[in-house]
Amino acid sequence: AGSVVLRLANPRVAPHLGLCVLGSDPALGAWDNRRGLVLSDADYPTWAATVQLQNPGEDCLYKYALWDAAAGQALDMEGGENRVIPASGDAAAVRVFNDEDYQQASAWRGAGVALPVFAMRSESGLGVGEFIDLKLLTDWAVLTGLQLVQVLPINDTVATHTWVDSYPYAAISVYALHPQFLHLEGIAQLKSKKDAAELARLKQELNAKDFVDYEPVMAAKWKFLRLLYKQEKKAFLADADYRQFLAEQGPWLVPYAAFSALRDRFGTADFTQWPAGFRTPPDLGALTAETAADYNDFGLFFFLQFHLDKQLREAVAYARTKGVVLKGDLPIGIYRHSVEAWTQPELFHMDQQAGAPPDDFSTTGQNWRFPTYNWPRMAEDGYAWWQQRLSHLGRYFDALRIDHILGFFRIWEMPAHSVEGLLGHFSPALPLHRHEIEQRLGWFDHGRLCAPYIRWHVLEAIFGQQAQSVFEEYLDDAGYGTYRFKAGLGTQRELEAYVAEKLKVKSEELRAGAEPSTFNASLLTELTDYFAWLEKGLYQLVNEVLFVPAATADFYHPRITLNKTWSFRELDGDEARRRLYDDIYVDFFFHRHEEFWRQQGLAKLPAVRYATDLLICGEDLGMVPASVPGVMKQLGILGLNIQRMPATPGLEFSHPNDAPYLSVVTTSSHDMSTLRGWWQENRVATQRYFETLLGHWREVAPFYCEPWVVREIVVQHLHSPAMWAILPLQDYLGMDNHLRRADPAAEQINVPGNPAHFWKYRLHLPLEELVDAVGFNEPLRALVQGSGRG
Repeated sequence: AGSVVLRLANPRVAPHLGLCVLGSDPALGAWDNRRGLVLSDADYPTWAATVQLQNPGEDCLYKYALWDAAAGQALDMEGGENRVIPASGDAAAVRVFNDEDYQQASAWRGAGVALPVFAMRSESGLGVGEFIDLKLLTDWAVLTGLQLVQVLPINDTVATHTWVDSYPYAAISVYALHPQFLHLEGIAQLKSKKDAAELARLKQELNAKDFVDYEPVMAAKWKFLRLLYKQEKKAFLADADYRQFLAEQGPWLVPYAAFSALRDRFGTADFTQWPAGFRTPPDLGALTAETAADYNDFGLFFFLQFHLDKQLREAVAYARTKGVVLKGDLPIGIYRHSVEAWTQPELFHMDQQAGAPPDDFSTTGQNWRFPTYNWPRMAEDGYAWWQQRLSHLGRYFDALRIDHILGFFRIWEMPAHSVEGLLGHFSPALPLHRHEIEQRLGWFDHGRLCAPYIRWHVLEAIFGQQAQSVFEEYLDDAGYGTYRFKAGLGTQRELEAYVAEKLKVKSEELRAGAEPSTFNASLLTELTDYFAWLEKGLYQLVNEVLFVPAATADFYHPRITLNKTWSFRELDGDEARRRLYDDIYVDFFFHRHEEFWRQQGLAKLPAVRYATDLLICGEDLGMVPASVPGVMKQLGILGLNIQRMPATPGLEFSHPNDAPYLSVVTTSSHDMSTLRGWWQENRVATQRYFETLLGHWREVAPFYCEPWVVREIVVQHLHSPAMWAILPLQDYLGMDNHLRRADPAAEQINVPGNPAHFWKYRLHLPLEELVDAVGFNEPLRALVQGSGRG
């Protein structure tokens, strides 16, 4: 009889166990759990075996089970309906069954809470959350039956010493921890009574604020950190634990300390602006040696990271003893002015910028300004940089969220001269050659297709009565009713610099023309708003193209959302010609690259996935290639499901009950409004959601997201078959009128469409109070337990 090949992808098998098949045919043990067909893991996470059935003329029923080699028997046979190998009369045929989804007999499911460390509030904090506050959140998780605490990135982002550093995804080191999370008293008590009194006063003052006032908080942290370093330096340098920490972590710690001290010495993190001898790293060992006269400049940062690491690991150990795990967040990019860019620039494309194409968060795309990765160079040593990074995160976390996991397949890349994201392209990609465009369209004109399409009626539509003044200052007449930008103003970066200088001059003129006592600040605000409006309009003109030139001559990428341009709407010809552009566009963005990007993901992700035993979860929202879910499933990486951002095209809302087991369901992310905030954004959508997802047919949805509505949504997510339901703390608190904020808008953490967003959200009640909220905690625990999670 012909052979049968059975294959199953299952990464969730304990190291001491294997997989086997039990079935009705004698070759599969006739359901005897000691005679199962043992599968090979040679192609892990795929398990496979080949067998010749003894009764091929009959349907063979079978199931997979765990195999305990030591005991010589099968364990925990999968649940659900039996799988079937249909009867076959072909004695020579080889039949292959690529099975999916090990059907857990009793699949474990967990629940967790998401809250950034900086947003935590406790009575012992200094105006911001600190690592020790994780212990309080752990206590609350235990009381409510939750098993996981998820945080945002916790790396050091101090580049400018201003509020801009509040952005947690722009780390100056992928290893170092952020100084804001340090609990000063956890190092030592200040011996100076005067300093101790000042610290107590500042603590009371900063803790009273309803948001993280980043700059005063950091000023206080730095001041008292320096005092503690001076006070404790001798004991610190003699500490055997520090010596071990330095020996183990030195490869990243020494460059970090050097970079941070030089940043402060030269007044900028932009190392290209440092004196010539420091623009590339000198001998860092000699520079930071304890015998050096200026050692204290560097020693402060050794001291800082040693205590941050100690305090975080203490909080992690505490959580683990309570049965709670910590889930971290891995940013997809690195900051342009960072330790890694300084010491390993060959791993990055420093002349490019990473971001995201247009989406629900931003109609012009997102420009994160991070350099993109030089993947071919990283591949030369087996992606060692990524493996070291993941290995280090395992020091603190048991699970990990990979931010924008789509970046391992392709990243949205923009040239250095772009401010917005519309002139970007996916990288790597397969751009179109000019001849291919010409063949498909019947013509190719670089000026018409690739240069900004600027006509007088376009200027009037964008700038109204200011159209003439915009033309005179920024444009030249190119003839035949067309216009082009003046020399030196043709890119968004050039326009950004020009407009900024104009605003500066006009602001100074405004101030100079009035006495301080009579200065009208509202006029300055109007002036600033005007130039912001003008700048946005000028950027729109630059974006008026249909194709973006690739790095290689005569190759082009279709501009994302090109059908929304005047250039597209006013193409010569009829609707049929415009459909030709649509065909190119749809093929390019949704078909052309699928296998290419699948191979890209399979080349990069396994090296990252198997560098650690962390549970890996991928943030796979946005413009997701069709190949991504399959690759993630193959590697055992959990996907993310948010009702408001369904993966299925054309679907307005997804249902948590439809989420696959290898996934995380959540009500909101840090990049969007909370449940209560979203409820008030679109009354029509809210009504549809209320009827179709919550089942309140022909009922009028309440104007506000009342506690009982939030409760229904939370319960719906807890009952999902997904492995994890991890909800923001704000959405849990939405179930209680006394614990939630009055204004739901104040609960949103980030506004992605605003590049100048200040990350300042802070929990409005101390965690100690939340731990004591018995009237809320016990009902929530009942909901979690009732959902079968835990």
